[in-house]
Amino acid sequence: MNNFIVLTKKEFSQMMHDYKVIWLPIIFIILGLTQPIVTYFLPSILESLGGAQGITIDPSMTNQKGGEVLASTLGSQFDQLGIMIIAISMMGIIQSDKANGMLAFILTRPVNVVSYIGGKIVSNGLIVVLSVSIGYIVSYLYVNYLFTDIPFLHMITGLLFYLAWVLYIVSFTTMISTIFRSQGIIALISIVYLLVCRIIVGLCPAIDYVNPASMSKHAMESLITGSVNPNGIVNILLTIICILMTLLVTYYWIANKKFNHE
Repeated sequence: MNNFIVLTKKEFSQMMHDYKVIWLPIIFIILGLTQPIVTYFLPSILESLGGAQGITIDPSMTNQKGGEVLASTLGSQFDQLGIMIIAISMMGIIQSDKANGMLAFILTRPVNVVSYIGGKIVSNGLIVVLSVSIGYIVSYLYVNYLFTDIPFLHMITGLLFYLAWVLYIVSFTTMISTIFRSQGIIALISIVYLLVCRIIVGLCPAIDYVNPASMSKHAMESLITGSVNPNGIVNILLTIICILMTLLVTYYWIANKKFNHE
């Protein structure tokens, strides 16, 4: 436990040094603000620029319900730029320790591999979850101001569903960072795979059951309809299993020092 606490504090200190605790929340705040503001003011902007000729503006655009706009924040902002930003911010989570020899050094100390991985996941997962949550809450406040109010319970339900998807993004990127040596390759594989997971949601119900990106779909549905799909509970359990599987692969790779043979 002492090793876990020390390693977690080390990670937080590193994130403070890299200003990650500042710039990551700011980015998600900007993403959270973008969707409601653009949705609300886009018709006025087009008209003021005189660019509305030949463009049909849906009059219901500014009459959307709050839940629909907040759901579009998840789908249009967090599930696109958000995924890329998380993957890029975490591509060196294990790779940097491999590159500078710190991982090999740590494993020669009386440090449990579980404590090492746990310190990485808890510290980085916490800052990512907080950043996404802050951006989501800011978007929620603006949506309530510019559009219709969203019931607090619906907002919380949507957030919890989405955070399950976020935690999978964190664990998957950590696994890829453990396996590969190049940060560019790590970022590319993580971004492409996670975006593909999000794109194929809804194409096949059987795949949706085991696709962690389905958590985002359930989050959006709970915001739009105000109800929870019964399949969402099954998906959460399977998403947790997927997270544990990525962590097991990470543990196996580090415990057997396979990074020495890359």
